Parts: sequence; C-alpha cells; structure tokens
Amino acid sequence: MLSLFQRKRPPVTAPSPAPATDLPKGLLRPESAASLLATPRRQKLLEHIWQRTSLSRRQFATLYRTPLERYAELVQQFPASESHHHAYPGGMLDHGLEIVAYALKLRQSHLLPIGASPEDQAAQSEAWTAAVAYAALLHDIGKVAVDLLVELADGSPWHPWHGPLHQSYRFRYREDREYRLHSAATGLLYRQLLDGPLLDWLSGYPSLWAPLLYVLAGQYEHAGVLGELVVQADRASVAQELGGDPARAMAAPRHALQRKLLDGLRFLLKEQLKLNQPEASDGWLTEDGLWLVSKTVSDKLRAHLLSQGIDGIPANNTAVFNVLQDHGMLQPTSDGKAVWRATVTSATGWSYSFTLLRLAPALIWESGERPALFAGTVAIDTTPAEINGSAPGTPPAVVGQPAPEGQETPPWECPRSDTALPTAAPPVPDVMEDMLPMVGLDGTADMGKSEEPVEKVPAQPDVPAPTTAAASPLPLTPAPGPASTPIVAIPSGEHFMTWLQQGVAARRLIINDAKALVHTVSDTAYLVSPGVFHRYAQEHPQVDALARQDKQQDWQWVQKRFEKLQLHRKHSNGLNIWTCEVTGPGKSRRLHGYLLENGSLVFAEIPPNNPYLALTQEG
Repeated sequence: MLSLFQRKRPPVTAPSPAPATDLPKGLLRPESAASLLATPRRQKLLEHIWQRTSLSRRQFATLYRTPLERYAELVQQFPASESHHHAYPGGMLDHGLEIVAYALKLRQSHLLPIGASPEDQAAQSEAWTAAVAYAALLHDIGKVAVDLLVELADGSPWHPWHGPLHQSYRFRYREDREYRLHSAATGLLYRQLLDGPLLDWLSGYPSLWAPLLYVLAGQYEHAGVLGELVVQADRASVAQELGGDPARAMAAPRHALQRKLLDGLRFLLKEQLKLNQPEASDGWLTEDGLWLVSKTVSDKLRAHLLSQGIDGIPANNTAVFNVLQDHGMLQPTSDGKAVWRATVTSATGWSYSFTLLRLAPALIWESGERPALFAGTVAIDTTPAEINGSAPGTPPAVVGQPAPEGQETPPWECPRSDTALPTAAPPVPDVMEDMLPMVGLDGTADMGKSEEPVEKVPAQPDVPAPTTAAASPLPLTPAPGPASTPIVAIPSGEHFMTWLQQGVAARRLIINDAKALVHTVSDTAYLVSPGVFHRYAQEHPQVDALARQDKQQDWQWVQKRFEKLQLHRKHSNGLNIWTCEVTGPGKSRRLHGYLLENGSLVFAEIPPNNPYLALTQEG
C-alpha cells in the first residue's frame, strides 16, 4: 500500500484563461478540475474532507484528491437534479463534495468491519474510509449517463464514457428518464474515477469489496453499513440544500428503515410471495390496491432482512405494521388501523376471510411492470374486526396461515406479568430500541439483549450423543438463497447449528460485539439465550407452526432441539445455562447462555475470548 501512497501524480494544470470571445447562447465552456474546485466553498469542503481522513497531503492527493478532480471534470456544470435538490449549474459537483464530507464524518463513529477484531479493524481502517468516500462520490454519477442529453458545439452527442468534455457543450434532461436507472448506471463510469491500483487495493479486503460492489450496482439493500452511510450522507446533503437540518437528517434512521422495508417487500413480491393464485396465495392485486396477508408478509419480510445481515428488525408484527404505516407505506382503514379484514373470493368459487395489509401498487412496481389483476374479488368486511388473540380457522391449502397478529395487543397495553395467560409471550421489545441498532445510531453500549432463561431446574437425563458430534463441526447444508425457487430448510437442532456456523462465517451474525448473540468465552462459543434462538425463529417463520403443535414459544422449540444435540457444556448439577458478568464503561450486567463443548462447531478458527465477559460460579 505504501507504493500506492508514494506513486507520483502529474500536477494539476492551472486553469487556462477563458477566450475573450463569447460562446453562442446556450453553450457552456468545459473547465479544468482546478478551475471548478477553486471557489471558496469548494475549497472549504476539500479541507473538511482532508481533515477527516487523517492523511498527509501527499497521501490525500493519491487516495482522494485525484478521484475528486476526475469527478469535477466529468460533471462540469451539470445540476444534481432538474427541480429538486442542487438544481443549479454546478449542483452535482457541490452535492458530490458535500456527500463525501458527510459520509466521512459519519464513518468516524463506526468501527469497521463490524464484528472484526480490533487488530483487523485497525488494519482495514484506511481502506474502509476510502471506500465510504468513493461510494458516496459515485452514488449519483450515473445521472450523467442516463438522465441528461449532452450535445457538443459541433452537434455530436457526448456520453460520459467518452471521457471529460473538451469542447463547448449544452445539455437538457431526458423527458423519458427512469428515476432509479441512474443507480444501475454507476457501473458504466466508476472506472473514470478509480484507477486500477485503487481497485486492486480495495479488492484485497473481501468484507469491504462485496458491499462496495453492491453500492456501485445500486443494490443498497445488500450493502450493509456501507450503503447506510451513503444513504444518510445523501440525506444530510439534500437537507442542507433544501433548508433542513443536516445533523438531524444524519441522525434520523427513519428513511433508512423505510428503504430497507420497501426494498424487502419488492424482493419478496418478485422472488417469494405468490400473488393472485386461485386458492392458496400470499396476496392479491386489484384495482383498489395490493392486498397482502398480514402475518405471512410480516414474517417473511423480517426473515428476509435478517438473512441479509440486517439487525434490529422489530421482532413484533405490530411494531412492523406500525413502522410501515408511519412511513406512509400502508393505506389505513377508516379508523386509522394498519390491518384490514376482508374476504377473498376467487373465480373458482374459493373464499376465505383474511387480515390484510393494503399498499399502493405504485410503491412496488413502475407503470407497465404490474402483474395482471386478480380474477376475483377482495370484499372489505364492514363489521369491525375483533382481533384479540384468537386465530381464525385454517383455510384449505393456504400458504402460511393467516393469524390475528395483525392487531395484537401493543406493548404499552400488555397485561401485567401476574395475569394468567393461556400462553406466556416473551416481553415485547420497544419499537425504537429495535429500529435504532439497525442503522447503528443508538449509541448504546449494552451487550446483546438477553432475557432470563426458562430453565432453572436440573435437566432431564442426558440422551447419548453420537461419539463424533463434539469432535468435528456439523456438515453444512446449502443455505437458502434469494433464488426464484428458494430451498426451504426444515427447522431442526442440526439446521440451527448449520445456520449458526454459516451466519458467523458470513458475518451475518456478529461476535464479541455490544449486541452480539455469540461470544467467545472460556475458549469456546457462548450462545446468548434466548436471543440467539429468537433470531433463528425470526429468520425461519415456519418454526412458529411447529412450535404451536408442541404448545411452545417458537424460541423455546428451537432451544429444546438444540439441547437434544448434547453439544453444550453442563454444570456439575446438570444445569445447562451459564451466567456471564458483563463489564463495560460505567456498566455491569449479566448474560445467560450456553457454552459449547467444542468451539469449532461455530468458529472456523476460535477468536480470542471476549475480555468484557467473565463466567460466574452460579448457573
């Protein structure tokens, strides 16, 4: 990397004086990067960017100044939008500098990559900082390729892949432009800004390279924290331009959450959910709207986002519905509720009553992309639905039973813990507490959320385990992927362990972090209970039906299957649960969980023990 820093660049030539002759009306003269960046405000932005990189001027010139100059020469006097933010000559250059400055400011509060050891984070620090800056700078560059029509003075068209402009030009916006196409067009142009040595350097960090490529492809939903930093910085720059509060815009996670939920819904409707089926279906598209079975969609949306490594998704369906409604993504009932009661009748005569979510189809599909309308009816029930915990009857051959959780009791109206209930539900986490960690802005220092485990009595006699179970990791089975016909794994204790091992290896499950569900304690894996079992059940909604058959909570069902594998270490008195004392800056609390006999069941290479966790003597 030192050779990259030391590589000499030719100095940027001073701007040449403009010819005395005036240009014909409507034509603009291309300027050099030095001339474009010479304004006091842009010089101040460059200074802010340099200060947030902690590099020497020479290193800064190689990693940042050169890409910024190439960006300036490419975007010239183009605006960032036709009539929204930065809609003035040179607006795209101003927006590019602003978003880089904001992104680097946000990056300073993140230790990246998430879940890596402090040594790895230090070694990768500069690469992550540069990647954040590049991703921010490039996020709108595709507009030059697909939103604008640029014509040179000689009447020939100019495209940005031709390189910087060298003769006078004029431009106008395309009337038929597609709003989201510019994100996909970034791939055409990033080589104009980033040269081979920079890409060679970044490609050497796999945990960084993948999210960077996703950002450059416009697939922010797969880009993790890198995508979030760009989205937040973009929002801050836009807020500043439109007279808003950039600091508040950077701190607010609402739009980031909205994007995740909306992108998740679009993915599910494209890849997983069944629409307009004559009988079994997850939703129906009518002239009045898109109707989706509330519980099925909520469960699958949560599972999809968690499978993408997005933490902090509300664990309660009511919370998910409230968030969707708060963001204007759901069309409310006449009394302001998120969930509708309606009867679906197909052309074949099949009919059933569901609790449904109602969305505007324009949120999901562009005009011309919508599927055919449902050949049947969705009739709204006029009688107010009394959804108080009793599930409706199971319809014949329906995928995912419609359940009454669409309007389950909100957290602030839950009955007292001493009230007798048919089935005791685990405490419902606060909605905002769920959402804030999702974008890394909660600022808390607590360890992974833990509840008191159920077991406080000696376990049943051990079931003999296979002699090789503790000696080698469980064989991996293919993880479900976002294919058109995804493989549905059957939940079991073995599959839980496979999921755990793959999640840690892919860093979808972080370890030894403030909110981690897996830690290294006593040179083995420590699984936070019941948090890790909650997480598995949320990613695999089919667990719920299996647990109901056994009259258990979904996480309890997973926990029992895990215990039957006999892969965990027990106390001398037969208890399974181990307590860890957690110490941190000004805080002390306890976690409860399981210690595996063999840490290699989870870790390919066992990391150092978490210094903030210490086993206590009690069980």
